[in-house]
Amino acid sequence: MAGVSSPSWSAPRYKPRREGMGRLLERDNPVRRMDWILVLAALALSGIGSLLVWSATRSRVEINHGDPQYFLVRHLVNLAIGVGLCGAVVALGHHRLRTAVPFIYGLSILGVLAVLSPLGSTVNGAHSWIVLGGGFSMQPSEFCKISIVLICATILSARVDAGEMQRPNARSILQALGLAAVPMGIVLMMPDLGSTMVMVVIILGVLLASGASARWLGGLTLLGALGATAIVQLHVLKQYQIARFAAFADPSLDPAGVGYNTAQARIAIGSGGLMGKGLFHGTQTTGQFVPEQQTDFVFTVAGEELGFVGGMVIIGLLGVILWRACRIAREATDLYSTVLAAGVVTWFAFQGFENIGMTLGIMPVAGIPLPFVSYGGSSMFAIWIGIGLLQSVKMQRSMAG
Repeated sequence: MAGVSSPSWSAPRYKPRREGMGRLLERDNPVRRMDWILVLAALALSGIGSLLVWSATRSRVEINHGDPQYFLVRHLVNLAIGVGLCGAVVALGHHRLRTAVPFIYGLSILGVLAVLSPLGSTVNGAHSWIVLGGGFSMQPSEFCKISIVLICATILSARVDAGEMQRPNARSILQALGLAAVPMGIVLMMPDLGSTMVMVVIILGVLLASGASARWLGGLTLLGALGATAIVQLHVLKQYQIARFAAFADPSLDPAGVGYNTAQARIAIGSGGLMGKGLFHGTQTTGQFVPEQQTDFVFTVAGEELGFVGGMVIIGLLGVILWRACRIAREATDLYSTVLAAGVVTWFAFQGFENIGMTLGIMPVAGIPLPFVSYGGSSMFAIWIGIGLLQSVKMQRSMAG
């Protein structure tokens, strides 16, 4: 018809539609949306941990009940349960999990309060466990780390994601700090200094990610220094915990007593050299010179038996996990997701640095496990729930993109 131009159905018009369909198919495929580099690095690190735990415990008949594979099997079971919990978190989604945050927070409070009740037990000097029977135990403070990440992310992001403000205001920050202080204070009363240190760093991490003013971070740092002084002066810590800090400040202090662990740890790591003595062939490990090698001091097994190269592989894999987690936090589509991922990043980073640092003598002994590597069900479950939260943030961004 004259005066009316006919529509152009040339080939280029179809190209964006085909690309859009491809992106739609990718969004509908949860397997393709996952960060497989993150998953594979975590699995590789957990696998190395299984071998190190096996090496540290296979000859210790006083704790393995005469079965060299006792701790290996249990560690692998813990890993399987942890991966299952990770999958459950991914299937549920961190945004749907947001509605259950008050319940999760309350449950974590009840857990650490139970430790202070007659249900609590002392293991290796720390009154932070609940013995369940059958050789199983639980450390509720590990799950408090998750609840602090979730409750802080929820409160700090609520009004920002609703479009009411650009960054959390003083009221939101004070609410988050007040709620985080409750489980942290209970854990400190156990006293579990290592977990308390991790929680403090998590709080600083989520505040930084939320866009809170630098004055808050500076004020909290000053408050933390004053609080640490008060804790020492009021004798909140046990004498052995104070002695650990004294041994850190002076490595030559009481090498046969409080400084024994760190001295033997450095000997074990130093004796491994570049390539190590070979898996299951570490003399310090088989001779049981380093206490708690399957848990807090598992990195010494890697240093002695796998050498500098093996130790760097572990640090490298942990670095890959932190790199992918930081990328997920940076690319998140809302503040809740950003703060959530940042909380997990600071948790993993500080706990890994503290654990490896204390075996090298550059950090005080605080009694916290090496993420993905150390033996322990509670730690393994919590760590893999953290991976599930990261994956959920990543997959939600892929759907939005």
